[in-house]
Amino acid sequence: MCQTRPETIYLDAVLTPNSSLSPRGYGLVTGLIKAGIGFSVLMMAISLWTMIEGSAAPMALPVFGFFGLDIAALWVALRHIQTQNGQKTRVRITATKVTLNHRDGAGREKQAELPTAFARVELDEPVQPASWLRIEYGQTAYVIGRFLTPKERKSLAARLRSALIDARSERYPV
Repeated sequence: MCQTRPETIYLDAVLTPNSSLSPRGYGLVTGLIKAGIGFSVLMMAISLWTMIEGSAAPMALPVFGFFGLDIAALWVALRHIQTQNGQKTRVRITATKVTLNHRDGAGREKQAELPTAFARVELDEPVQPASWLRIEYGQTAYVIGRFLTPKERKSLAARLRSALIDARSERYPV
């Protein structure tokens, strides 16, 4: 019986966006927003009643439409941030392949496998917030770590290059 040796993993990194709120903090903030929405609905009901009764000044009529608009905008912004924080990218480098798994904020997943021998890491220089970190193979490029800071992208690029060199040296010793 022939036993196969497990493949050496040179890099196994999971990239996630930095989050300004913990899950508990997010729950607290959204709870406060929900309470604010309830308060706004109450104020809208009171203002509607005063308009129907005729005791509200005609100048106050435009204010009615803006009740809760700021809270609704904050709610939409927090939902967008929470969706963006759901992103996750996993990069795995072995002697034979580079595996990329990406899950976006909506839960959709994409996967790619590249041969280690022909994969290369490219980072736009000088590193700026708009610089892209890419793993390329032939004419195809996979952008990773868009949510990372420039310093984090530069560090990751160095680590990816080092892992690729180590992986190639196992298959093609000098």
